[in-house]
Amino acid sequence: MKQFALFIITLAALSSCKPDRPSDIHDDFEAVALNPVWDSTKFIPGALELQSSIVRSGSRAAKLTLKQGDQIDEEKGSELERAELREPKKLMSDEHRDYSYSFSIFLPSDFPIVPTRLVIAQWKQNCSGNCDPDNPVLALRYQSGEFQVTLQTGPERTTLYSLSDNILNKWMDFRFDLRFSRNNDGYVKGWINKREIVDFKGVTAYSSVYGYADQGNFYFKIGLYRDTMAEPMTIFIDDYTKQELSD
Repeated sequence: MKQFALFIITLAALSSCKPDRPSDIHDDFEAVALNPVWDSTKFIPGALELQSSIVRSGSRAAKLTLKQGDQIDEEKGSELERAELREPKKLMSDEHRDYSYSFSIFLPSDFPIVPTRLVIAQWKQNCSGNCDPDNPVLALRYQSGEFQVTLQTGPERTTLYSLSDNILNKWMDFRFDLRFSRNNDGYVKGWINKREIVDFKGVTAYSSVYGYADQGNFYFKIGLYRDTMAEPMTIFIDDYTKQELSD
């Protein structure tokens, strides 16, 4: 009996040493509540609905709605409005490691076509001090009817891909394989609906010159992040997967 108790204690101790960052994360939004793979601090109460009217697979998908004046506490009084799902800090990606992200996005047919800055998905480099620039390293943007994938690791932003075709009222299935690195061994490979759109090799992280830590961490956000405007916006999200790729 004592040996069995000792075994349980040892097993519990070993379990407590396991990393908090699982290598395979999935959310199909089928639950009645938000999955803990997301942090809920980047949208106001009522902005998120797990609904069944528009889905990519299964019976439910996430719906985020953003209206004028929807601001989280830290952005009150600014020109920023957002309704995003954020990857929590304990699940952040590490610099110099390889990851694959997959997710599906649907913008309805009445989605506003406006020149207002809008980011619908982004990977941010974690900053614990004063970092400048503080823009996302990698971002999916939609502005004036043009969809873009952009990269920024310094003062200037680079467009890796752009599409002016109508993307509304259809599901877009995205996959991005990437390695964040402030060296030239970084990369971004991207696909829409299994069609390759990005194949970039080079620097994919801000250096410490811009105020970032020497060993970078990166978190993912998806939803609606924009400068203030009158028209409401709605986005649907489904089938999110993040995997750490083996060497």
